[in-house]
Amino acid sequence: MRFRFLKEHRDDFRPLEKACKVLRISKSGFYEYVGRRKSNQQIEREVLEGFVSDIFEKHKARYGSRRIKHELAAQGIHVSDKRVRKVMHKLGVVAKGTTRRYRRQKRIEPGAARTNLIEQVFNVNERNKLWVGDITYITTQRGFLYLAAIIDAFSRKVVGWSMSVHMRENLVIDALEQAVGRENPQPGFIFHDDQGTQYTSRAFQKALAIHGITQSVSRPGNPYDNAVAESFFKTLKTELTKGRNYTDHEEARQEIFKYIELYYNTKRLHSSLGYMSPCDYECESSQKNLTYCPV
Repeated sequence: MRFRFLKEHRDDFRPLEKACKVLRISKSGFYEYVGRRKSNQQIEREVLEGFVSDIFEKHKARYGSRRIKHELAAQGIHVSDKRVRKVMHKLGVVAKGTTRRYRRQKRIEPGAARTNLIEQVFNVNERNKLWVGDITYITTQRGFLYLAAIIDAFSRKVVGWSMSVHMRENLVIDALEQAVGRENPQPGFIFHDDQGTQYTSRAFQKALAIHGITQSVSRPGNPYDNAVAESFFKTLKTELTKGRNYTDHEEARQEIFKYIELYYNTKRLHSSLGYMSPCDYECESSQKNLTYCPV
């Protein structure tokens, strides 16, 4: 350990003989250490550190040890996530994220009126059978920018989204129309939301009816009822907007567009999908069923 320290800081300690005396090591031993060839294990460790560092930087600190492990496996490098964690610890890098959990905001009284058709069961075996939607806000120097997103529970893909400086019903209608235009779903599937005024408005109800969509709603004050949408917004804020200070709405729009369309849907590995991206998961499922593979 002391040999390595002196080797890394050799230029900071002169003369060498005095440095060896302070560190209580022999000068001849140090020269032997410097001339020693690296072992295969040391070379392997350094190569792995390089790969981990590259993947970490490529995904802008969004990937932890498990996702990095799967990314390495895709490149033919098979190591455990425990080993990846050790490498990340040595490199001093920590992925964006938090272990904070949601808390129930309001106790639901027995028998409270609700129309919740899914009861926190988001597992579906086909695309365009269950969509979930919600709204969040993005902070900029010019005020809030509101984002409405619609996620397919099957693949966790964001199938539709819209942004506006106002939280009117047009915000969620635009996201719905985009999703329908992209996916062309068959009538009769379920759209689940959190009973926000935008989703209960007559205009949005009319849009659902036009496309033959059945609405399901969360119970008041229970974020678990819309966990898929809540999870997406948590990921978006953790990996993209947290700590950012957007100068205006346009800058925020461009960054969110790139995150959703060029990264989240097409590249980001999801643990719930067996560490595949939403688009890759849909393609693999479509190939198994001999159906159309979305691009």
